[in-house]
Amino acid sequence: MSLMLPNYHALAVLLLVVFALILFSRDRIPLETSSLVVLALLTVGFYLFPYTGPDGRTLSPTDFYLGFGHQALVAVCALMILGHGLIRSGALEPVGRVLAVFWKRSPALSMLATLLICAVLSAFINNTPIVVMLLPILIGVALRTGHSPSGILLPVGLISIIGGMSTTIGTSTNLLVVGVSADMGVAQFEMFDFIVPAAIAGTVAMLYLWLIAPRLLPARQVPMQHTVKRLYTAQIRLNKSSEATGKKLADAIERCNGELKVEKIQRGPGVFVTPLPDVVLKSGDRITTTNTQDNLREFAHLLGGKLYSGDVEVDDAHPLEPDDQQIAEVAITPTSKLLGVRIGQARLLSRYGLRLLALHRFNREEQTRSTGLDNTVLRSGDVLLVQSSARQLNALKDGGDFLVLDGSVNLPKTSKAPLAMGIMASVIVVAALGILPIAISAVFGVLLLLLTRCLTWNEAMSALSIQVVMIIVASLAMGMALMRTGGADWIAQVFLTISFGVPSFVILGALMLAMAALTNVVSNNAAAVIGTPIAISLAQQLMLPAEPFVLAVLFGANLSFATPMAYQTNLLVMNAGGYKFNDFVRVGLPLMLLLWVVLTATLSYAYQI
Repeated sequence: MSLMLPNYHALAVLLLVVFALILFSRDRIPLETSSLVVLALLTVGFYLFPYTGPDGRTLSPTDFYLGFGHQALVAVCALMILGHGLIRSGALEPVGRVLAVFWKRSPALSMLATLLICAVLSAFINNTPIVVMLLPILIGVALRTGHSPSGILLPVGLISIIGGMSTTIGTSTNLLVVGVSADMGVAQFEMFDFIVPAAIAGTVAMLYLWLIAPRLLPARQVPMQHTVKRLYTAQIRLNKSSEATGKKLADAIERCNGELKVEKIQRGPGVFVTPLPDVVLKSGDRITTTNTQDNLREFAHLLGGKLYSGDVEVDDAHPLEPDDQQIAEVAITPTSKLLGVRIGQARLLSRYGLRLLALHRFNREEQTRSTGLDNTVLRSGDVLLVQSSARQLNALKDGGDFLVLDGSVNLPKTSKAPLAMGIMASVIVVAALGILPIAISAVFGVLLLLLTRCLTWNEAMSALSIQVVMIIVASLAMGMALMRTGGADWIAQVFLTISFGVPSFVILGALMLAMAALTNVVSNNAAAVIGTPIAISLAQQLMLPAEPFVLAVLFGANLSFATPMAYQTNLLVMNAGGYKFNDFVRVGLPLMLLLWVVLTATLSYAYQI
């Protein structure tokens, strides 16, 4: 079989796709930035070098912006808001409470029930809010039973991904593949059209995650609590003989090796001085600061002052007391307003009443060694060890920026919960019966949430992720460029040339495996949208039905188990459970290969290829 080089435009698009995939795999470059780079290069490139296809149609650069109005993106955004409405209203609270009760009675059967319920819910609701709901409950179960949470959290996180690939609305990846294939003339997939192969694979996966995966995972401990010291707030009172009296505040800080963080300076009853570096300290000044006991005593010694807690001098008979302060772990949620914000600019103390003690993140050490903790950019799944009052920590549970990993089952519950659940169920039923497309029914569902005050506009907007929007738009633009320039056909020809003489079911399996490998390195949405036109072209050249090849892309792009970076819930679970990278490889890679074999065999049998 002879193979010719593609035209210059197709070749440029193929090179851009390779460049984009490299960008998407870079942790230090935000996905939304990489997506904007790709979009800008496509539009500028096709404006400067116009392309006219064999059919005489010119590809307009502005066509690449059509992804912002694509029905798949509209549906994804609407479903994200609907899922957020369930969490905010407490509609999933009964599920969490029932599971918490079951875990007390029979941990083994409760594990199976948790996997089953999580898989079923994930088929209709974005799996991120489900994992966010379950994490504190499962951590609490582990703490109460004295077991490590490592045998529980990762299997639950992975089954939520598998459950999501069962229906057209289970994940944004599914919606994109179905939408792009429909744009290319493939028959529209209905909500439950591929639930049979997904259910077969899901059953195999559930048995593996229930019986085998926990035995493959070593015991992992809570990330940080035993490694840090509690912080205390105290006053250092200066007198005439103090070393710092008559000196500038900057000199006093330097004398403490730069570690003294001055919160306020009190100079007499009700009189406070702004703690600027050039302020001259005077006798009687009270310097308020927060640090560990040992450091506070050292600061007082270096400045020649006395340490006070309130009006009581600190000594052996009157040690520092933590008052109502508690140490807790909180995780940054995928919808947090702090995503992409540097720790030094997050105002954790003033906005949330949190004192940061430590940060836990996969591969954090390499980053903070060069940037420092204050310059570290917060990401989804980051676990912060904080100190705060019980009241402040309880308040965090009502917001959407943090997930408090304290093992509690105090889930949010409001009078709007049944209404929110009813709206979500109605959206699903209307779409499943074919009365309205999911993009229309989901938008109408969002409107009902707002009109019934289950959500406010601010809460609805906080559910949206600019990262998800941009990666989808950029992926749709690259997919369009591949289709219109002939790049997808050329890749399909390369695929057929390499596999010449190989049975068609082997080609189907190879396509799914390629997607599975790609989705564990880059965004699964990008892998899915780029792979869909290639799959359709491959089916056309083999003169076979396109549906099994499209489903091979859909399933392959959902097999994101082998690395923690492959899916946002993987990172959330990894940091909360204290997992290592190898834990995902040890459990996720065999699961990926197992489901690849099962799904390839199921699709080949169902479509007789």
